[in-house]
Amino acid sequence: MTDPAAWLLSPADRGNPATRVDSADVPGEPDRSWTTDNRVLAHIDGASYFEALHRVVEATGPGDLVWFTDWMGDGNLRLTGEPGSEVVEVFGRALARGVDVRGLVWRSHTDQAGFFAPSNRHLGEQLGRRGAEVSLDMRVRPGGSHHQKFVVVRHADDPSRDVAFVGGIDLARNRRDDQHHAGDPQARRLTKEYGARAPWHDVQLELRGPVVRGVETTFRERWEDPAPLTLAPWRRAADALRRVETDPSPLPPQAAAPPPAGDATVQLLRTYPDLGPGRGYDFAPEGERSVARGYSKAIARARELVYIEDQFFWSHDTEHNLPGRRKSSTNEPQGNDVVAALEQQLEAERDLRVVIVVPRHPDQDGINRQAQLLARHRALERLVRVAPGRVAAYCLENTAGTPVYVHAKVCVVDDTWATTGSDNFNRRSWTHDSELTAAVLDPVHARTLRMRLAAEHLGRLAPDEGVGPDGADVGELDRVADCKTADGFFEQLSLAATHLDDWHAAGRVGERPPGHLRRLPRAEPPAVLRPLARLLLATVHDPDGRPAHLRATESY
Repeated sequence: MTDPAAWLLSPADRGNPATRVDSADVPGEPDRSWTTDNRVLAHIDGASYFEALHRVVEATGPGDLVWFTDWMGDGNLRLTGEPGSEVVEVFGRALARGVDVRGLVWRSHTDQAGFFAPSNRHLGEQLGRRGAEVSLDMRVRPGGSHHQKFVVVRHADDPSRDVAFVGGIDLARNRRDDQHHAGDPQARRLTKEYGARAPWHDVQLELRGPVVRGVETTFRERWEDPAPLTLAPWRRAADALRRVETDPSPLPPQAAAPPPAGDATVQLLRTYPDLGPGRGYDFAPEGERSVARGYSKAIARARELVYIEDQFFWSHDTEHNLPGRRKSSTNEPQGNDVVAALEQQLEAERDLRVVIVVPRHPDQDGINRQAQLLARHRALERLVRVAPGRVAAYCLENTAGTPVYVHAKVCVVDDTWATTGSDNFNRRSWTHDSELTAAVLDPVHARTLRMRLAAEHLGRLAPDEGVGPDGADVGELDRVADCKTADGFFEQLSLAATHLDDWHAAGRVGERPPGHLRRLPRAEPPAVLRPLARLLLATVHDPDGRPAHLRATESY
C-alpha cells in the first residue's frame, strides 16, 4: 500500500496555517491535508467533461449548490453542442428550480483592454439577470490572474451525489473538442497555425467523495475574503448598473463531507501569490505555494517515469539553474524555476525517463511568441543536457495535419501520483496566480490516466471510444499493453512520432501512419531578440509572486 505521508504534503508542509482546507470535518479529529475514499474519473478532452457537467447540473434541485470559478467564461458555450445547452440556459434552469448558483470569475486590471474582459463581464451579467451571484474578482497581483477552473455541486437531500470538477478547462468556447481533434464548432481563433477551428486537447477530473468538501472550501475562502473585489469606485458603479455582484452575500452553512465513494486518496494543491504587506488574502496572508511544494516532493520520489502534458513548460536562464547544482535536503527545487526539480532527479536517478507533451506553437505572435519559445527552449535544453536519451518532447497534430493546442495540465509520476489542475509548469503558476490542482495518490488512476492518454495520442481508440462513466474499458487499455512499462511507453511514443515525422518528410505519400505524435522541433529566438524576450518572460509572461524572503533563499 502506498504511504500518503511519503508522497503528499502535511498541513505544515503546505505552509499556509490560515487556510481551512486542511481542517478536520469532525470536531476533535486531527487536521489532515488529504482525504481518502474518493472516486476519481478523468474526462479526456472538453466534450466529455461538458457532457458530464450538463448531466449533473440538469439533475440539481431546490436547496442544491452549483458554485464555479473561471479564468475565462462564455455564457453562450453549448455544453452538449445542442441549442438549449448554453451555460447561461443550463444554469438559468437550475436557478429556476431553486438551486444556489454562484461564480467567481477573474477580472484583469486591464479590464477594458482585452483579456476577454467583455465575455467574462457578459457571463456575470447574463447569470445575474437570472438570479445568480457572479463576482468579477480582481484581487490579484498587477498582471496576475485568478486561473482556477472548477465547479462544485452539492445536494441538500443526498450528499452521495455530490461532485466536483477540477482541471484546466474553462467554461469557454474552443474547449469542446474530442479525441478526433477537429476543433470546437464554437471556435475562438488562436494563431494562424491552428486554423479557423483550433484543435484542443485538455483534461478535467470528476471527483466524488470527501474531497468535494475541500473544493467547496476553496470556493468559500475566496468568496468570504473581506477585501473588496475591486478598489476602483467607477468599476463598482458600472458593475451595479450591469447587475454584476460587487458585495457578495453570505454563504449558507457548510455541510459535512460527502460519504466515501471510492479508493483514491486526493490532496488539493493551490497557489496564491503574496500580495504585499496589509494586502494579503485573509485565508493566505503570505500566499500559498503548495503546488510547487507538492510537485517537488513527488518528483523527488520518481525512479522510472515522469509524464507531463502542459500548455507551457518553461525555465529561466539564471546563474542558479546550472547542471550539478546541489540537491536540497528539503526536496525543494533549488533555483528560480520549476525545472530544477526534474533536473535534479534526472541526475540522481539514471534509469528515470521524462516525457513531455506541449503545443507545437505558442498561442501568441511577435515578440511574445519569442519570449515563450525562449522559456521552453531553456527548459528542454537543460533536461536534455543532464539526461541525453532519457528526455523526449512531443507535440500533437490531428489527422489533417493541423497542430493540436495542448492545454492539458497533467503530471504522472511512476504510475503512483498524478495531478490534473489549472497550473502550468512555470513560475507564474507556482507563485503568481491563483491555481487549484488535484493530486491523486492511486496507482490504478495514475496508470489508467497515462495509458488512456497514450491510447489517444497513438491513435488506438475506436472511433466512438472515450471516457464514459466508468473510465477506460479493458479493451481500450489492452490496445496499449505495450505501453504499460516505462521503457515500453517511452519506446512506443518514440516509434509513433518517428513514423509520422518520416511520412511528412517524404512528402506525405501513401497512407498516413496512425497517431497524433510529432517530435517537438527545436525552436529558439534569434540572438538579437533574446534580451527583450528574456525581459518580457521575467516581467510579463512568467513573473515571480513569492515574498522577498523566499526569493532570497530560492525556495517555495
